[in-house]
Amino acid sequence: MKQLSMALLAATIGSMSSFTALHAFQINSGGENGSYHQHFCPTLSKELKKAQFDYNCTTSDGSRENLQRVASQPDQIGFSQLDVYSYETILRNQRGNHEIIRSDLAKECLFMVTKNKSLTNYGQVLNSAENLNFILPPQTSGSSGTFEFLQRIDPDGLGAAGSITYTDTTDEALRQVLNSDDESAITLFVQFPDPDNARFKMIAENEGHFIPVIDRTILRQEIGGEKVYFAEETEITNASWMTSGKKVVSSCTPMVLFTGSPSQFPAGKTQDEQKDLIRTVSAIPAEDLQQKPGLLKSLYNQTKALSAASVEAMMEATEKARNAAEPYVKKAQEATKPMLDSASEAGRQAQESAKPMLEGLEKFGQKTLDKAGELTRKATDKAKDLVSQ
Repeated sequence: MKQLSMALLAATIGSMSSFTALHAFQINSGGENGSYHQHFCPTLSKELKKAQFDYNCTTSDGSRENLQRVASQPDQIGFSQLDVYSYETILRNQRGNHEIIRSDLAKECLFMVTKNKSLTNYGQVLNSAENLNFILPPQTSGSSGTFEFLQRIDPDGLGAAGSITYTDTTDEALRQVLNSDDESAITLFVQFPDPDNARFKMIAENEGHFIPVIDRTILRQEIGGEKVYFAEETEITNASWMTSGKKVVSSCTPMVLFTGSPSQFPAGKTQDEQKDLIRTVSAIPAEDLQQKPGLLKSLYNQTKALSAASVEAMMEATEKARNAAEPYVKKAQEATKPMLDSASEAGRQAQESAKPMLEGLEKFGQKTLDKAGELTRKATDKAKDLVSQ
């Protein structure tokens, strides 16, 4: 009887464990080494535990996957870029299924990188989109979500991209672009502007070239009357005793914390708990949602909002480049065409010069084969004579 009771208890615990695993309360962060997972999520989890909410950090591919997870399990929490949140919820008709809890903690910026130093302006990229080779982070990542959002809002610009491939990681996308001899290779990724990040150091070491991602179409995007992108000047390399730090102007989008809308739950206890969760996260002071002192201060110090005059100057430069008569990549290809034609002609002449020698070798080889065949025939006849004797 005791053994039966123990078996029933074990089965009950096993069932409870399965139920807990299936309905785990989790905060969907991002990559294992990313700021979502390493910096913001652990402190949010700690603050929630103080309020008797047991939420643990879970890695993911980023914003897009987090939105998908919360869509299927609305009591979970997710981190996302605001632009991807906007794009995905509209695309999937889920605006009423999710609710943003916070959007005041930090901004992530759009970084476009290539080895082609003739591309210096986002307008040039839009002008040449059909001739460029876009190598992007995973399709489930927030960076690729941003790229698709930019395509959607500008179908005649980035929407005209002719070649798009996805890699397994953001670092792999960067490596392929930085190690390529293809002048049209380019990538886009989104992250916090942190010059100490290994990714920015890799770009500097490989002579990568940043292109400002900014134009009127991007900056006029809104969701619920709130701006999606902000023009910022961001640091990409630290200053040294001999040189000042490098900066690039780009569009930056707020990081948001979101969860399922209380309307997704039946009226009663579970809906009240979801409302309580939202109130609790909303009330946490921003300075408490950081893993180490000064993190948010550091992130804010590395971005600087542009003045209206500076933004307008950037817009005019982008529009002028975009309206150029010919795509910049096409111009570069045409500029190198004489050299390529010359190399092709040199190759043709070399082939013509070698032709007599090749023909001589071919004739010599045929004579050799004929001679060998004659010797073989004579040896065979001799062998037959010996056998007949």
